[in-house]
Amino acid sequence: MLPWKRVVRPLTALLLTTAVAVVPATTAQAADAAATSHSGWNDYSCKPSAAHPRPVVLVHGTFANSVDNWLGLAPYLVNRGYCVFSLDYGQLSGVPFFHALGPIDKSAGQLSTYIDTVLAATGAAKADLVGHSQGGMMPRYYLKFLGGAAKVNALVGIAPNNHGTTLAGLTNLLPYFPGAEDLLSTATPALAQQVVGSEFMTKLNEGGDTVPGVRYTVIATQYDEVVTPWRTQFLNGLDVKNVLIQDKCAADLSEHALLGLTDRIAFHEVTNALDPARATPTTCASVVG
Repeated sequence: MLPWKRVVRPLTALLLTTAVAVVPATTAQAADAAATSHSGWNDYSCKPSAAHPRPVVLVHGTFANSVDNWLGLAPYLVNRGYCVFSLDYGQLSGVPFFHALGPIDKSAGQLSTYIDTVLAATGAAKADLVGHSQGGMMPRYYLKFLGGAAKVNALVGIAPNNHGTTLAGLTNLLPYFPGAEDLLSTATPALAQQVVGSEFMTKLNEGGDTVPGVRYTVIATQYDEVVTPWRTQFLNGLDVKNVLIQDKCAADLSEHALLGLTDRIAFHEVTNALDPARATPTTCASVVG
């Protein structure tokens, strides 16, 4: 990759942060209204089957929402007999549609409330969680500090930011952009909290990455340009399975976003994580499975 491209990518991410802070409310509201026209999941009459006895709660990533992040994976799971639900969290005042930007500990509280609602509706004792990016990491706060381990069987993280990101070097450049760090901390707290070495990340990982009683799966891609270095996504601890998608299919070129949005090879690995007793090999052919 040319050196200027290494700079442009993280700077683009910073510009996205600024754009979110100033996006016109009318535009965002129109997009939000269009996004609600989904079907097949968030059906509160759905009762888990004997084959799939737990509801699956999908947790979107930063800048995403409960619909757009899951237009690929949610139907994939519904068609395989799962009761599937998704929530919006981390909303900022005046910024509809682009979510997961508020303080992550507060977002974990929203997740806690939502899971209680899903469990009450479905009658299940526990849920399984599948999250993309921040959505694969934020539930760990719920599990560790908010009593979530008693209500969750498994957490599957797709490209999760588990130990903080350098964002391809952006965190090293922040001191050279006056006001950038303040912008991240005040305008978009979740972005500041996801930087490597942040106070939030230090607290989250103190004493170990995992908690007893929960199965963890991480699905990563070596082409991730958002959570960098990509190996930091992997967890250490009991009952952890770390998967590099290129070990399943070397031809899979998905980067950070596509891994969670459209990658059916990753989707197959998600179903294996949700139902390990019926797992089947994940290969390049899984794209048509």
